Amino acid sequence: MTSATLNTIYAGMFGTPQIILIVVVVLLLFGGKKIPQLMKGLGQGMKEFKDASSNSDKKDDAAATSETEKS
Repeated sequence: MTSATLNTIYAGMFGTPQIILIVVVVLLLFGGKKIPQLMKGLGQGMKEFKDASSNSDKKDDAAATSETEKS
């Protein structure tokens, strides 16, 4: 493979320098004290989304069961 082909293959992947740059930019934008609050909010949002999607699945199952019993 040529280097051009390898560059095309790895174009969408992040390397160590890119990750370090992203971390530095985030630290500069939000500061060290704000990041734990942001991560806590992100975690709570993910938990709520997961709970809502599992509740939706339970409601769908219950609706399907009640429709089957009515038939």
